[in-house]
Amino acid sequence: MDKFFIIANRQKDKELKTARKVEAYLNSKGKSCILREETSEQKARSNHYTDVEKIPKDVECIIVIGGDGTLLQAARDVVNRQIPLLGINMGTLGYLAEIDRSSIDGALNHLMLDEYTIEKRMMLNGKVYHKEELIAEDVALNDIVIGRDGPLHVTRFHNYVNGEFLNSYTADGIIIATATGSTGYSLSAGGPIVSPETNILIMTPVAPHTLNTRSVIFPAEDEITVEIGEGSQGCEAKAVVSFDGDTNVPMRTADRVAIRRSVKDTQIIKISNISFLEVLRRKMKN
Repeated sequence: MDKFFIIANRQKDKELKTARKVEAYLNSKGKSCILREETSEQKARSNHYTDVEKIPKDVECIIVIGGDGTLLQAARDVVNRQIPLLGINMGTLGYLAEIDRSSIDGALNHLMLDEYTIEKRMMLNGKVYHKEELIAEDVALNDIVIGRDGPLHVTRFHNYVNGEFLNSYTADGIIIATATGSTGYSLSAGGPIVSPETNILIMTPVAPHTLNTRSVIFPAEDEITVEIGEGSQGCEAKAVVSFDGDTNVPMRTADRVAIRRSVKDTQIIKISNISFLEVLRRKMKN
């Protein structure tokens, strides 16, 4: 690889010290590297980290400096460009951002020598409908979450798979996650841990009002539709659908979101020999 672009999270990389070191190192080796600092104003305007139009067309790799959350947002921003991402973690060991600060130079050397592999991670596409009108559409790498909004009361969620009614949950919310997202919010809600190369859909209720509710796993080819039911005493319920915890779309009774596998994947560069099992083992010790 010869042409690089850096996405840096200033909250994690104070004064962009690490980003500038990466830029300087690659430039010193005769490579092209552009550092684009994303400000809080830009994020507030776009709800994402990166203006994809600022990324040159010939960029071969995007280096994401921050953590798993920064990489999640970068993945959503560049999904239509299909540029491989390398994550540099500025905190603890991450599931997605595998390179720590002590391993940066070695990782960059591997990149320049084309010594790496690329993992394709399945993404989700969600379409939100009010009556029959499409009102929003977005993608997610980790999960799409449909949760209650407004006063503290549970909401009824009606769930369909490929158009066939599955069940109804009275709960705080429903999580539809990928295998990549199985170690995120879905795990906190009692969902299973799934190896990230697996292509599946995981449905996990959040705080369901029943003792025997469990996650349900579906093939990646299925389409899951979640419809907002009535509120308590027949009142209109309010909900919100969230894409990777970032973009939020308000919903209400009878609105629905149709979720299926995105036609495009996220490409994650793998350099280190740290396996998913080793990362998982370290996390479980914490």
